[in-house]
Amino acid sequence: MPTQPNVLEETNRLITAAGAQNIFLRLIGGLAVRLHGPDTKNLFAREYPDIDFVTSSDSRHKLEPFFLGMDYTSNRQFNLLNGAHRQIYLDDSTGRHIDIFLGNFEMCHKLPLEGRLHLDPITIPLAELLLSKAQIVELNRKDALDIASILLYNELGDDDDSKVNLLQIARLCGEDWGLYKTTSINLKRVQEIVLDESLPISGEDREIIRSRVRQILNTFDVMPKSLAWQMRDKVGTRVRWYTEVEEVAR
Repeated sequence: MPTQPNVLEETNRLITAAGAQNIFLRLIGGLAVRLHGPDTKNLFAREYPDIDFVTSSDSRHKLEPFFLGMDYTSNRQFNLLNGAHRQIYLDDSTGRHIDIFLGNFEMCHKLPLEGRLHLDPITIPLAELLLSKAQIVELNRKDALDIASILLYNELGDDDDSKVNLLQIARLCGEDWGLYKTTSINLKRVQEIVLDESLPISGEDREIIRSRVRQILNTFDVMPKSLAWQMRDKVGTRVRWYTEVEEVAR
């Protein structure tokens, strides 16, 4: 299934126009995952009705005039209450939503992105893109397959040059026990899900995904762990380690 041209065209239109106004819009979510796979024969492609971005926190007051100028309307009530951290805009002609996180991506866990948005011209870096999916406590099949897609189509490494940066994953998970815990649980779920024989992937593809999961889990074993991490590890899952996320009415 090819990615819908109108979604890609609109994404590129927004990123290019925003850049001209010194606004760093970087794609996150399923469409970002799709763009880090092959243009053809992507085994996990699906429909992408909405577009999700991250931008720097200092762009907060630029977003409403920018999106109004790009023919979007503001979700005024949501943006008034949450605008310092997250804003939502609507394309009335298509019903498409634009969801924008400012500075950090915060759902079940917090992913700091300030200062890392320049590393890819279109999406957030692959390390954070993987973690943005792996941090979902109630992981569904769609998000699990997004993780599988990242791992199948992208190598692991020690930098952000078209790789999933293991050093960055270790840094973030070594400082935040909760993020580490949820990510570990979900990576093991992905290992199980890719064994599903109904998935249109080869045995070789399954082993690539599972071996890269093992490599990340091995990284967790040896990564430096902060004192706060070690103290929280002693408490374990007896205390909730994640933020409960409510569905946003958009």
